[in-house]
Amino acid sequence: RSEYMARLADDMANFFGYVPELIELFLEMFNPAEAMEFLESNEAPRPVTIRTNTLRTKRRDLTQALTKRGVHLDSVGTWSKVGLKIYESQVPIGATPEYLAGHYMLQSASSFLPVMALAPTEGEFVIDMCAAPGGKTTYLAALMRNTGTLIANDGNRKRLTSLISNLHRMGVKNAIVCNEDGRKLPKRFNKVDKILLDAPCSGMGVIARDPSVKLQRSIKDIQRSAHLQKQLLLSAIDMVDAHSKTGGVVVYSTCSITVFENEEVVDYALNKRYVKVVSTSLPFGRDGFIRYGSKRFHPSLKLTKRYYPHVHNMDGFYVARLKKYANGVKKTEVEEEEDDDEDDDDDDDDDDDDDDD
Repeated sequence: RSEYMARLADDMANFFGYVPELIELFLEMFNPAEAMEFLESNEAPRPVTIRTNTLRTKRRDLTQALTKRGVHLDSVGTWSKVGLKIYESQVPIGATPEYLAGHYMLQSASSFLPVMALAPTEGEFVIDMCAAPGGKTTYLAALMRNTGTLIANDGNRKRLTSLISNLHRMGVKNAIVCNEDGRKLPKRFNKVDKILLDAPCSGMGVIARDPSVKLQRSIKDIQRSAHLQKQLLLSAIDMVDAHSKTGGVVVYSTCSITVFENEEVVDYALNKRYVKVVSTSLPFGRDGFIRYGSKRFHPSLKLTKRYYPHVHNMDGFYVARLKKYANGVKKTEVEEEEDDDEDDDDDDDDDDDDDDD
């Protein structure tokens, strides 16, 4: 069987044009038939989708306006009240008067999901840690109805231009743009209600949009991404307040399907901070892995959600919702044992003092 699988991986790599180690990774995640479906789905473009900006218009009015311009469209599904799928258009979707007036955002359907999972409400203190180019940030602002405080941060200064441009175009008034390494943000912010961390990743879910991933990514690249993601997630958790009346919530998401960048990162955070995985409340999606090869993850990771191009006809995505139940850093068993030893030493000292008396 191993010889057959090696031959199959080789054939798939040659046929679809991938680095062989990526094919081996996909064959660990899927059975051969499903791996083939996944690879084939990456050869076809995803549907063009837009998100109605409810700060400026209603989906019904936008649908009518675009239909008059010769755009054939429909709802992305019952799961979204703001998404529209474009089938055909006689005009450039990114240059209509409605687009320029900020009535909608060109945005992949899968990137609606982390914002829906975070579910910010009016008056909250919210941070989008990796905000550019602003699709998710402007959706957060719409759900907050331009109230509260929204920190739109991005570590890459060059990407701030598109972020600021979109915030203005979409009529966002509650956002403060920030250019900081996400790992350093806890020095600036604390007692945050909710945080969205759509982490930088290997892009293993958006190969249809960026085919260069096939040959330019390696397992080492994925592991490097995972290392940064773990640091960013701990920073996010450190900023939220466990005593927040409405929040204490972090949503972690990536546009990757690899376990290294998803379940493994969340499982790491569960061991390092006082957080638990809670339901995303998203109406569809496959459950997260609780076992992968020889690895075993916390059973609650089943509550996280996975999205695949060959299953859901959208970019590959991962969404996890974490609730912080206590502030501070979890101690390891070794540290706890050391503390216990110190306590014992203190007790011995007390006994010596009693002897002196």
